[in-house]
Amino acid sequence: MADDEQFPAAKTALEEYRSIEQRMADPEIVSNPDKLRKLGRRHAELGAIVGAYQSYLAVRDDLEAAREMASEDPEFAEEAKRLEAELPGVADKLRTALIPRDPDDARDTIMEIKAGTGGEEAALFAGDLMRMYTRYAEKRGWTVSIQSENTTELGGVKDVQMAIRAKGTPAPEDGVWASLKYEGGVHRVQRIPVTESQGRIQTSAAGVIVFPEADEDDDEIEIDPKDLKIDIFMSSGPGGQSVNTTYSAVRMTHIPTGITVNMQDEKSQIQNRAAALRVLKSRLLAMKHEREAAEAADMRHSQVRSLDRSERIRTYNFPENRIVDHRTNYKAYNLDQVLDGDLQAVIDSDIQADEADRLANQK
Repeated sequence: MADDEQFPAAKTALEEYRSIEQRMADPEIVSNPDKLRKLGRRHAELGAIVGAYQSYLAVRDDLEAAREMASEDPEFAEEAKRLEAELPGVADKLRTALIPRDPDDARDTIMEIKAGTGGEEAALFAGDLMRMYTRYAEKRGWTVSIQSENTTELGGVKDVQMAIRAKGTPAPEDGVWASLKYEGGVHRVQRIPVTESQGRIQTSAAGVIVFPEADEDDDEIEIDPKDLKIDIFMSSGPGGQSVNTTYSAVRMTHIPTGITVNMQDEKSQIQNRAAALRVLKSRLLAMKHEREAAEAADMRHSQVRSLDRSERIRTYNFPENRIVDHRTNYKAYNLDQVLDGDLQAVIDSDIQADEADRLANQK
Protein backbone atom coordinates (compact mmCIF):
# COMPACT_ATOMS: atom_id res chain seq x y z
CA MET A 1 0.00 0.00 0.00
CA ALA A 2 1.36 3.42 -0.91
CA ASP A 3 2.08 5.56 2.13
CA ASP A 4 -0.09 8.37 0.78
CA GLU A 5 -2.96 5.87 1.05
CA GLN A 6 -1.86 4.44 4.40
CA PHE A 7 -1.28 7.82 6.10
CA PRO A 8 -3.27 10.41 4.09
CA ALA A 9 -3.75 12.56 7.19
CA ALA A 10 0.02 12.78 7.67
CA LYS A 11 0.53 13.87 4.07
CA THR A 12 -2.16 16.54 4.51
CA ALA A 13 -0.53 17.70 7.75
CA LEU A 14 2.84 18.04 6.03
CA GLU A 15 1.31 20.13 3.23
CA GLU A 16 -0.42 22.41 5.75
CA TYR A 17 2.78 22.67 7.81
CA ARG A 18 4.78 23.86 4.79
CA SER A 19 2.02 26.26 3.79
CA ILE A 20 2.01 27.79 7.29
CA GLU A 21 5.79 28.20 7.18
CA GLN A 22 5.43 30.21 3.98
CA ARG A 23 2.66 32.34 5.45
CA MET A 24 4.67 33.02 8.62
CA ALA A 25 7.39 34.53 6.43
CA ASP A 26 4.90 36.94 4.85
CA PRO A 27 5.70 40.52 6.02
CA GLU A 28 1.98 41.19 6.54
CA ILE A 29 1.75 38.23 8.96
CA VAL A 30 5.07 39.06 10.65
CA SER A 31 3.77 42.55 11.44
CA ASN A 32 0.55 41.17 12.99
CA PRO A 33 1.35 39.52 16.37
CA ASP A 34 -2.16 38.04 16.75
CA LYS A 35 -2.12 36.30 13.36
CA LEU A 36 1.48 35.21 13.88
CA ARG A 37 0.61 33.70 17.28
CA LYS A 38 -2.33 31.74 15.88
CA LEU A 39 -0.27 30.41 12.96
CA GLY A 40 2.58 29.62 15.36
CA ARG A 41 0.24 27.60 17.57
CA ARG A 42 -1.02 25.57 14.59
CA HIS A 43 2.54 25.15 13.29
CA ALA A 44 3.61 23.71 16.66
CA GLU A 45 0.54 21.46 16.74
CA LEU A 46 1.41 19.99 13.34
CA GLY A 47 5.12 19.73 14.21
CA ALA A 48 4.73 16.46 16.15
CA ILE A 49 2.87 14.82 13.25
CA VAL A 50 5.36 16.08 10.68
CA GLY A 51 8.34 14.92 12.75
CA ALA A 52 6.86 11.43 13.16
CA TYR A 53 5.92 11.28 9.46
CA GLN A 54 9.41 12.30 8.32
CA SER A 55 10.98 9.70 10.63
CA TYR A 56 8.69 7.06 9.17
CA LEU A 57 9.49 8.07 5.58
CA ALA A 58 13.22 8.06 6.30
CA VAL A 59 13.12 4.50 7.69
CA ARG A 60 10.85 3.31 4.87
CA ASP A 61 13.07 4.81 2.15
CA ASP A 62 16.26 3.47 3.76
CA LEU A 63 14.66 0.02 3.96
CA GLU A 64 13.78 0.07 0.26
CA ALA A 65 17.34 1.10 -0.64
CA ALA A 66 18.87 -1.57 1.64
CA ARG A 67 16.71 -4.27 0.09
CA GLU A 68 17.79 -3.24 -3.40
CA MET A 69 21.48 -3.46 -2.41
CA ALA A 70 21.17 -6.62 -0.27
CA SER A 71 21.83 -9.00 -3.18
CA GLU A 72 25.12 -7.26 -3.92
CA ASP A 73 26.39 -6.65 -0.38
CA PRO A 74 25.66 -8.78 2.74
CA GLU A 75 26.05 -5.72 4.94
CA PHE A 76 22.98 -4.21 3.31
CA ALA A 77 21.05 -7.43 4.03
CA GLU A 78 21.81 -6.95 7.74
CA GLU A 79 20.82 -3.29 7.49
CA ALA A 80 17.54 -4.30 5.83
CA LYS A 81 16.76 -6.67 8.74
CA ARG A 82 17.43 -3.89 11.28
CA LEU A 83 15.21 -1.44 9.41
CA GLU A 84 12.44 -4.02 9.01
CA ALA A 85 12.40 -4.40 12.77
CA GLU A 86 12.42 -0.60 13.25
CA LEU A 87 9.64 0.23 10.77
CA PRO A 88 6.63 -0.94 12.85
CA GLY A 89 7.79 1.19 15.79
CA VAL A 90 8.03 4.43 13.81
CA ALA A 91 4.71 3.62 12.12
CA ASP A 92 3.07 3.23 15.55
CA LYS A 93 4.56 6.56 16.68
CA LEU A 94 3.06 8.19 13.60
CA ARG A 95 -0.37 6.64 14.29
CA THR A 96 -0.19 7.95 17.87
CA ALA A 97 0.80 11.43 16.65
CA LEU A 98 -2.21 11.41 14.32
CA ILE A 99 -4.69 10.87 17.17
CA PRO A 100 -6.54 14.19 17.49
CA ARG A 101 -5.33 16.25 20.44
CA ASP A 102 -7.35 18.54 22.62
CA PRO A 103 -7.39 21.70 20.44
CA ASP A 104 -6.73 23.85 23.52
CA ASP A 105 -3.55 22.04 24.68
CA ALA A 106 -1.20 24.83 23.60
CA ARG A 107 -3.28 27.54 25.28
CA ASP A 108 -2.48 29.32 28.52
CA THR A 109 -4.72 28.70 31.51
CA ILE A 110 -6.87 30.52 34.04
CA MET A 111 -7.00 28.74 37.41
CA GLU A 112 -9.34 29.41 40.31
CA ILE A 113 -8.81 27.93 43.78
CA LYS A 114 -11.58 28.21 46.37
CA ALA A 115 -11.59 27.11 50.00
CA GLY A 116 -14.35 24.57 50.60
CA THR A 117 -15.57 22.89 53.74
CA GLY A 118 -13.28 23.28 56.74
CA GLY A 119 -13.26 26.98 57.58
CA GLU A 120 -9.83 28.52 58.23
CA GLU A 121 -8.10 25.17 57.70
CA ALA A 122 -9.64 24.90 54.19
CA ALA A 123 -8.40 28.43 53.43
CA LEU A 124 -4.88 27.51 54.59
CA PHE A 125 -4.97 24.43 52.36
CA ALA A 126 -6.18 26.54 49.40
CA GLY A 127 -3.11 28.69 50.04
CA ASP A 128 -0.93 25.57 49.99
CA LEU A 129 -2.40 24.61 46.60
CA MET A 130 -1.79 28.10 45.28
CA ARG A 131 1.89 27.87 46.28
CA MET A 132 2.15 24.35 44.84
CA TYR A 133 0.89 25.44 41.42
CA THR A 134 3.02 28.59 41.49
CA ARG A 135 6.17 26.56 42.19
CA TYR A 136 5.22 23.96 39.58
CA ALA A 137 4.76 26.74 37.03
CA GLU A 138 8.17 28.17 37.92
CA LYS A 139 9.77 24.76 37.35
CA ARG A 140 8.12 24.62 33.93
CA GLY A 141 9.35 28.11 33.02
CA TRP A 142 5.82 29.56 33.02
CA THR A 143 4.68 32.86 34.47
CA VAL A 144 1.95 33.27 37.10
CA SER A 145 -0.14 36.40 37.42
CA ILE A 146 -2.53 36.78 40.38
CA GLN A 147 -5.69 38.36 38.98
CA SER A 148 -7.75 38.45 42.18
CA GLU A 149 -7.25 37.13 45.70
CA ASN A 150 -9.18 37.12 48.97
CA THR A 151 -7.08 36.11 51.97
CA THR A 152 -7.68 35.42 55.67
CA GLU A 153 -5.98 36.85 58.73
CA LEU A 154 -3.99 33.62 59.25
CA GLY A 155 -2.63 33.78 55.69
CA GLY A 156 -5.13 31.41 54.13
CA VAL A 157 -6.85 31.95 50.81
CA LYS A 158 -10.65 32.15 50.54
CA ASP A 159 -10.38 32.31 46.77
CA VAL A 160 -7.77 33.23 44.18
CA GLN A 161 -7.70 33.53 40.41
CA MET A 162 -4.41 33.12 38.54
CA ALA A 163 -3.36 33.36 34.90
CA ILE A 164 -0.63 30.80 34.14
CA ARG A 165 1.14 31.37 30.86
CA ALA A 166 3.94 29.81 28.82
CA LYS A 167 6.62 31.86 27.14
CA GLY A 168 6.61 31.92 23.36
CA THR A 169 4.59 29.39 21.37
CA PRO A 170 4.95 25.94 22.96
CA ALA A 171 4.24 22.63 21.25
CA PRO A 172 0.79 21.38 22.29
CA GLU A 173 2.21 18.74 24.61
CA ASP A 174 4.20 21.47 26.40
CA GLY A 175 1.30 23.91 26.70
CA VAL A 176 -0.03 25.00 30.08
CA TRP A 177 -3.52 23.61 29.45
CA ALA A 178 -2.07 20.25 28.32
CA SER A 179 -0.94 19.64 31.91
CA LEU A 180 -3.16 21.73 34.16
CA LYS A 181 -6.50 20.68 32.64
CA TYR A 182 -6.37 17.59 34.86
CA GLU A 183 -6.25 19.67 38.05
CA GLY A 184 -9.91 20.70 38.00
CA GLY A 185 -11.93 19.17 40.84
CA VAL A 186 -12.05 18.81 44.61
CA HIS A 187 -8.75 18.40 46.44
CA ARG A 188 -9.05 16.89 49.93
CA VAL A 189 -6.55 17.35 52.76
CA GLN A 190 -6.11 15.27 55.91
CA ARG A 191 -3.97 16.79 58.65
CA ILE A 192 -3.93 18.32 62.13
CA PRO A 193 -4.99 21.96 61.60
CA VAL A 194 -3.01 24.76 63.20
CA THR A 195 -6.32 25.81 64.78
CA GLU A 196 -6.78 22.36 66.43
CA SER A 197 -5.68 22.27 70.07
CA GLN A 198 -6.46 18.57 70.66
CA GLY A 199 -4.10 17.27 67.96
CA ARG A 200 -6.89 15.57 65.99
CA ILE A 201 -6.63 14.92 62.27
CA GLN A 202 -9.32 16.72 60.31
CA THR A 203 -10.46 16.58 56.72
CA SER A 204 -11.18 19.67 54.67
CA ALA A 205 -11.25 20.53 50.99
CA ALA A 206 -10.53 23.12 48.34
CA GLY A 207 -11.93 23.31 44.84
CA VAL A 208 -9.85 23.96 41.73
CA ILE A 209 -11.38 25.12 38.45
CA VAL A 210 -9.25 25.54 35.34
CA PHE A 211 -10.09 26.67 31.83
CA PRO A 212 -8.03 27.59 28.74
CA GLU A 213 -7.37 31.29 28.31
CA ALA A 214 -8.90 32.86 25.22
CA ASP A 215 -6.80 35.09 23.00
CA GLU A 216 -7.74 38.75 23.04
CA ASP A 217 -8.66 38.55 19.37
CA ASP A 218 -10.28 35.12 19.62
CA ASP A 219 -13.07 35.12 17.05
CA GLU A 220 -14.62 31.93 18.44
CA ILE A 221 -16.36 34.00 21.11
CA GLU A 222 -18.07 37.31 20.48
CA ILE A 223 -19.59 39.23 23.39
CA ASP A 224 -22.29 41.82 22.78
CA PRO A 225 -21.62 44.86 25.03
CA LYS A 226 -25.39 44.98 25.71
CA ASP A 227 -25.03 41.61 27.46
CA LEU A 228 -22.59 43.00 30.03
CA LYS A 229 -23.34 44.56 33.41
CA ILE A 230 -20.26 46.33 34.75
CA ASP A 231 -19.90 47.54 38.35
CA ILE A 232 -16.97 49.64 39.50
CA PHE A 233 -15.77 49.58 43.10
CA MET A 234 -12.73 50.32 45.24
CA SER A 235 -10.01 47.66 45.35
CA SER A 236 -9.57 46.03 48.73
CA GLY A 237 -6.95 43.92 50.46
CA PRO A 238 -7.06 41.43 53.36
CA GLY A 239 -9.92 42.17 55.76
CA GLY A 240 -11.40 44.80 53.45
CA GLN A 241 -8.41 47.10 53.76
CA SER A 242 -8.31 49.58 50.89
CA VAL A 243 -5.50 49.00 48.41
CA ASN A 244 -5.93 52.36 46.76
CA THR A 245 -8.26 55.34 46.87
CA THR A 246 -9.59 55.05 43.33
CA TYR A 247 -12.52 53.07 42.02
CA SER A 248 -10.44 50.82 39.76
CA ALA A 249 -11.80 47.34 40.56
CA VAL A 250 -14.29 45.85 38.11
CA ARG A 251 -17.11 43.32 38.48
CA MET A 252 -18.26 42.15 35.06
CA THR A 253 -21.44 40.08 34.73
CA HIS A 254 -22.45 38.31 31.54
CA ILE A 255 -26.24 38.58 31.72
CA PRO A 256 -27.20 35.62 29.44
CA THR A 257 -25.12 33.09 31.41
CA GLY A 258 -24.87 34.77 34.82
CA ILE A 259 -21.08 34.41 34.82
CA THR A 260 -19.42 37.03 37.02
CA VAL A 261 -15.75 38.04 36.92
CA ASN A 262 -14.10 40.26 39.53
CA MET A 263 -10.82 41.94 38.65
CA GLN A 264 -8.79 44.28 40.85
CA ASP A 265 -5.17 43.29 40.34
CA GLU A 266 -4.40 45.76 37.57
CA LYS A 267 -3.52 49.38 38.35
CA SER A 268 -6.31 51.07 36.40
CA GLN A 269 -9.99 50.56 35.70
CA ILE A 270 -9.28 50.25 31.97
CA GLN A 271 -6.72 47.49 32.58
CA ASN A 272 -9.09 45.68 34.93
CA ARG A 273 -11.90 45.91 32.36
CA ALA A 274 -9.66 44.41 29.67
CA ALA A 275 -8.46 41.64 31.99
CA ALA A 276 -12.01 40.84 33.13
CA LEU A 277 -13.25 40.69 29.54
CA ARG A 278 -10.47 38.24 28.64
CA VAL A 279 -11.33 35.98 31.58
CA LEU A 280 -15.02 36.15 30.66
CA LYS A 281 -14.16 35.18 27.09
CA SER A 282 -12.12 32.28 28.43
CA ARG A 283 -15.03 31.05 30.56
CA LEU A 284 -17.43 31.24 27.62
CA LEU A 285 -14.91 29.47 25.37
CA ALA A 286 -14.60 26.66 27.94
CA MET A 287 -18.41 26.38 28.16
CA LYS A 288 -18.65 26.21 24.36
CA HIS A 289 -16.01 23.47 24.11
CA GLU A 290 -17.55 21.46 26.95
CA ARG A 291 -20.93 21.63 25.23
CA GLU A 292 -19.40 20.52 21.92
CA ALA A 293 -17.54 17.68 23.64
CA ALA A 294 -20.72 16.54 25.40
CA GLU A 295 -22.61 16.55 22.10
CA ALA A 296 -19.83 14.44 20.59
CA ALA A 297 -20.02 12.06 23.59
CA ASP A 298 -16.34 12.70 24.23
CA MET A 299 -16.28 14.58 27.52
CA ARG A 300 -12.88 15.59 28.84
CA HIS A 301 -11.99 14.79 32.42
CA SER A 302 -14.85 16.46 34.24
CA GLN A 303 -14.21 19.21 36.72
CA VAL A 304 -16.14 18.93 39.95
CA ARG A 305 -17.94 22.24 40.46
CA SER A 306 -19.27 21.30 43.90
CA LEU A 307 -16.95 21.45 46.89
CA ASP A 308 -18.51 18.34 48.44
CA ARG A 309 -15.69 16.34 50.02
CA SER A 310 -17.04 13.09 48.57
CA GLU A 311 -16.48 14.30 44.99
CA ARG A 312 -12.71 14.35 45.20
CA ILE A 313 -10.00 13.86 42.60
CA ARG A 314 -7.00 13.85 44.94
CA THR A 315 -6.18 13.42 48.64
CA TYR A 316 -3.23 15.01 50.43
CA ASN A 317 -2.50 13.08 53.65
CA PHE A 318 0.02 14.96 55.80
CA PRO A 319 0.55 12.43 58.64
CA GLU A 320 1.60 9.77 56.11
CA ASN A 321 3.22 12.25 53.65
CA ARG A 322 1.01 10.58 51.04
CA ILE A 323 -0.58 11.86 47.84
CA VAL A 324 -3.28 9.87 46.02
CA ASP A 325 -4.94 10.63 42.69
CA HIS A 326 -8.26 8.82 42.79
CA ARG A 327 -8.80 8.83 39.02
CA THR A 328 -5.62 6.91 38.17
CA ASN A 329 -4.86 5.24 41.53
CA TYR A 330 -1.50 7.02 41.53
CA LYS A 331 0.00 6.94 45.03
CA ALA A 332 3.31 8.29 46.35
CA TYR A 333 4.82 9.15 49.70
CA ASN A 334 6.47 12.44 48.77
CA LEU A 335 3.70 14.89 49.59
CA ASP A 336 6.19 17.46 50.89
CA GLN A 337 7.96 17.48 47.52
CA VAL A 338 4.67 17.61 45.59
CA LEU A 339 3.55 20.66 47.58
CA ASP A 340 6.92 22.23 46.72
CA GLY A 341 6.03 21.97 43.03
CA ASP A 342 7.24 18.46 42.12
CA LEU A 343 3.86 17.68 40.63
CA GLN A 344 4.87 16.27 37.25
CA ALA A 345 4.66 12.56 38.13
CA VAL A 346 1.10 13.01 39.41
CA ILE A 347 0.07 14.92 36.29
CA ASP A 348 1.82 12.36 34.07
CA SER A 349 -0.42 9.63 35.51
CA ASP A 350 -3.45 11.59 34.27
CA ILE A 351 -1.86 12.31 30.88
CA GLN A 352 -1.03 8.63 30.37
CA ALA A 353 -4.55 7.55 31.33
CA ASP A 354 -6.01 10.11 28.92
CA GLU A 355 -3.72 8.99 26.08
CA ALA A 356 -4.67 5.35 26.72
CA ASP A 357 -8.36 6.32 26.47
CA ARG A 358 -7.78 8.17 23.21
CA LEU A 359 -5.81 5.25 21.77
CA ALA A 360 -8.58 2.83 22.75
CA ASN A 361 -11.20 5.05 21.13
CA GLN A 362 -9.21 5.14 17.89
CA LYS A 363 -9.35 1.37 17.49
